[in-house]
Amino acid sequence: MTTLSDDAKRQGERVGLNVDTITIHGGKPLIGRVDVRGAKNLVTKAMVAALLGDGPSVLRGVPAISDVAIVRGLLEAHGVRITDTGDGELTMDPSNVRSAHFAEIDAHAGSSRIPILFCGPLLHQLGEAFIPDLGGCRIGDRPINFHLDALRAFGAKVTKLPQGIHLTAPERLRGAEIDLPFPSVGATEQVLLSAVRAEGVTELKNAAIEPEIMDLISILQKMGAVIWVEPNRTIFIEGVDRLGGYEHRALFDRNEAASWAAAALATKGDIFVAGAKQPELLTFLNVFRKVGGEFTVMEDGIRFWHPGGPLKPVIVETDVHPGFMTDWQQPLVVAMSQAEGQSIVHETVYENRFGFTDSLNAMGANIVVHQDGIASITRRVPRRALEQAAVITGPTPLHGADIRVPDLRGGFSHLIAALAADGTSTISNVGIIARGYEHFIDKLRDLGADFETAD
Repeated sequence: MTTLSDDAKRQGERVGLNVDTITIHGGKPLIGRVDVRGAKNLVTKAMVAALLGDGPSVLRGVPAISDVAIVRGLLEAHGVRITDTGDGELTMDPSNVRSAHFAEIDAHAGSSRIPILFCGPLLHQLGEAFIPDLGGCRIGDRPINFHLDALRAFGAKVTKLPQGIHLTAPERLRGAEIDLPFPSVGATEQVLLSAVRAEGVTELKNAAIEPEIMDLISILQKMGAVIWVEPNRTIFIEGVDRLGGYEHRALFDRNEAASWAAAALATKGDIFVAGAKQPELLTFLNVFRKVGGEFTVMEDGIRFWHPGGPLKPVIVETDVHPGFMTDWQQPLVVAMSQAEGQSIVHETVYENRFGFTDSLNAMGANIVVHQDGIASITRRVPRRALEQAAVITGPTPLHGADIRVPDLRGGFSHLIAALAADGTSTISNVGIIARGYEHFIDKLRDLGADFETAD
């Protein structure tokens, strides 16, 4: 079985990051510019969508992150010819798509959950697909039953094997009526990628409508799909017989942009995030301003900075779009620990996303996690059975500590805390951060961080 450390090393090596540990000397503001490229949560799905076409697709703004390397390896294992034309541009030619052996799929996928999104396109192209055991960040269960139920509704036959799950579609997939129990991003992507070439019309209720979903719909429409987005989270997909390739520039990574914004606030710094745009960050910007941060929206990016003076406590409820993203709360919690008073984060999307706070408490933060959440008459987001809450009391001085990265967003939060803390911190397992943050070591150096690395 692959250990977390082994997987982190593989994640980093996929993008040329031969670093396991970073030693940070904190207390220095981050000042300067970082550039963000295409969103991890869109680029990887856009690459999978290229499987559906009968001609090459060109995707621009592709970041050098390990999740992209995983998808590239999986596509090439299935016979897709990929050309890297430089500066984040990939050309993907699916003309010779073939089946891949489960061992080959497993070797490329590692702990990633991405292979499940290959199912619809491969069922259309080859009549079969294989899913190895799924991994990913340890932030709670992400059951795949939403995906499998949707694929069964399209007519796929699902067989569980010791190595994973084998799916077959002896006949063409057919349109279906699907009502998701929760507006899952992954399940919505699964339905879109499966329905566009299914026979007949698919009606998807309670769909996710994140910007990355809408960008994926734009890509599929460029390929020849017919997709109607209706009010109340309903999407209609009219299946077509064939799809062509596409040319597309990916939506910017709003999660990375928000992470650097949080880093500027926590370290009392000033960071210009080139490529960030206001509409997709609207909810984050409101909270950033309420906690005491300042920002200026420019044509080519957004400047985030700490204006001086005390930070203010806030109450945040994570939710699906257009709510406050769950990926945003982890980096921002570090800044909340320095606010004067009590902040509360209601986490309603994942049931185990506060594991990263143990390390923050070891650094001096005062964070209490309520495993069953906290009821409140002021809540906007309905209570959910799996939710938790974190109460952050501040300000509390942070000091250096030895930390082991547990997951992607939590790991970046630990970087922020170490950068903001007095003293020296040693952070290991940093390869996991390469899953979603392009060249983050170089970016820290460009922002003036004081650190050393070790392999």
